[in-house]
Amino acid sequence: MAEKKIRQVAIYGKGGIGKSTTTQNLTAGLTELGKSVMVVGCDPKADSTRLLLGGLAQKSVLDTLRLTGDHVALDSILKTGYNGTRCVESGGPEPGVGCAGRGIITAIGLLERLGAYTDDLDYVFYDVLGDVVCGGFAMPIREGKAQEIYIVASGEMMALYAANNIAKGIKRYALKGGVRLGGIICNSRNVDREQELLRAFSEELGTKLIYFVPRDNVVQHAEIRKKTVIEYASAAHQAEEYRTLARAIEGNENFVIPNPMSQERLEEILIEFGLMDNITDDFRI
Repeated sequence: MAEKKIRQVAIYGKGGIGKSTTTQNLTAGLTELGKSVMVVGCDPKADSTRLLLGGLAQKSVLDTLRLTGDHVALDSILKTGYNGTRCVESGGPEPGVGCAGRGIITAIGLLERLGAYTDDLDYVFYDVLGDVVCGGFAMPIREGKAQEIYIVASGEMMALYAANNIAKGIKRYALKGGVRLGGIICNSRNVDREQELLRAFSEELGTKLIYFVPRDNVVQHAEIRKKTVIEYASAAHQAEEYRTLARAIEGNENFVIPNPMSQERLEEILIEFGLMDNITDDFRI
C-alpha cells in the first residue's frame, strides 16, 4: 500500500490582498471534507490563524524560543482551532533586528524536529508574507517544503504586478525542484471585467483561474467576530463559495511551471482590460 503523501501548499500574493482570510476560510472548507489540516502562519504579525483560533490565541515560534531557549514542547507552539485545524505562527524578530523571513526557516525546522508533520495530516498550508518570492519567505518552496503554490490576486493593477513577480520566483525554484503553480485564486475587489481579466492573466502564465471568490461583506462581519465565514455564517452564500474553493483545491491536478510575462506584455493585457487608461508612463512600475 502506497504511503499517503501530505499535500504541502504555500499561498502567496500581494500584501493586503486577502491571503490569510482566503487561506483560513479555504482550510475550514477542507476540514468539512474530512481533511486533516495544519496551517503555518509565515507573517511576522502572527495573525494568519486568528480566525481559526477565535483571536490571537497563541505565542509564535520565535517568541516562544526567546522565552524558553531550545526547550520547546510542541503543544506550546501548536494549537487546535476550528474543526480540528492545527495552527502555528512562525512570528518574526524583534523590531529592527534580524530578517523577518528567518522565522519561517526556524519554525519549519522546529516543527519537523518536534514531529508536527504526522502521517494523519492531509494538508499543510503556509500563509506567506511578501509580494516577491525571495529570502526567507521563499523557504517553503526553495527547500522543497511546499510542492503546490497558489497565488491570491484580484483585478487590480498592483495585485497583478505582484502575482507576475511571484510567478518569476516560482519558475526559478521549479527548475531546480518539484514545486509547481497550482493556479490563481481571485479574491474579488469588484473591478470591471475582473473575472475575464484574471482568466486571461492565468492563461498567459500557463495556469488557470482555479476559483473566483466574490466580494461579500459577510467576510468582514466574520473577521470582526474572529471567525471564518464557514463558522460564523455556515448557511451564507459566501460560506458555500469557500467550500467550493476547497473542493477545487482538493480536486486540482493541474500543476505547472509558470511562464511569467515581460512587463511589456503584462501592460498590454492591463491596457486591453482598461486598467491603465488613467495612468501615466511616469507612474508605471
